Amino acid sequence: MKQILVYADSLSWGIVPGTRARHPFDVRWPGRLENGLRAQGEDVRLIEDCLNGRRTVFDDPFKPGRNGLEGLAQRIEVNSPLALVILMLGNNDFQSMHPHTAWHAAQGNAALVHAIRSAPIEPGMPVPPVLLVAPPPIGTPAGAMADKFAGGDVKCAGFAEQLACVAHENNCAFFDAGRLIHASTADGVHLDAHSHQALGDALVPVVARLLGSTSAP
Repeated sequence: MKQILVYADSLSWGIVPGTRARHPFDVRWPGRLENGLRAQGEDVRLIEDCLNGRRTVFDDPFKPGRNGLEGLAQRIEVNSPLALVILMLGNNDFQSMHPHTAWHAAQGNAALVHAIRSAPIEPGMPVPPVLLVAPPPIGTPAGAMADKFAGGDVKCAGFAEQLACVAHENNCAFFDAGRLIHASTADGVHLDAHSHQALGDALVPVVARLLGSTSAP
């Protein structure tokens, strides 16, 4: 069985926009991806490590444990061997309490890639390849997200392009989710069910190729 670690935030955890509920596994994109790969004959397991509010390498001043760099190497060690790590992080770096730009969030992803590749895994186990997924841009923050993400729609501008550069410089695969889906108008941040399903389905051939699947188109 090939194990894939999804290291991400609430967009991937599956918050239902405008609520604190969670989309079911078969709806949220990691589940949709796992089911799609299995339908192609891949023996895979998606490990969802998706923490609400997780940043790339920055601290949340109000909640502990949201710095994505802290403990990442140990997560790689715990879940090894891994066939792939998918990172989809960055939008929380643009919350209203942070001054960060798209460049900062992209460099935060670069630091995460380095942590993955230098993790203290057991001898002989593979260093997993990394797929960087740029989340869709923040829309107009609304409801409970209005104050938390005020100005985020401006600060996130150019993030996908900056992350694509980081992927190229660090020999990572890259996928721009913003070319396919958008943040829900309900809160301007999270993903509706149809966006989860579309993203999961679109990643199936991408991930299949990275796994070396002969069934990949």
